[in-house]
Amino acid sequence: MTAKRVILEMGAGNDLHGGDYTKAALRAVQDALHHSSLSFIRTLGIDKASLVVDVTIGVQQPDRVDLERVKASLPVGRVTVRAVKGGLDVPDAEGGDFAAIASAAIEVRVERPE
Repeated sequence: MTAKRVILEMGAGNDLHGGDYTKAALRAVQDALHHSSLSFIRTLGIDKASLVVDVTIGVQQPDRVDLERVKASLPVGRVTVRAVKGGLDVPDAEGGDFAAIASAAIEVRVERPE
């Protein structure tokens, strides 16, 4: 069987104070999820557990994202999460802080016989 991509959704999230990349990533994932309704799952009788869900998070410091927390935030499917260089850090020189902005891309694939 081959898994065919049936949806690609993007989102953005931030942590305005503290530079918490995981918090920004979780917000980006929730933003993407709230743009989608996978009604085709029920309509076509697809087992939610059979969905293949690949999440890519873009932040300035990918090694500081807790991938397991992000993975746990996805409601269905066999989920993989990876973090890559991306997003944006916006420094606050006066406050000695920065805002971390994350991007999320969520791809959902359905296995179908060829």
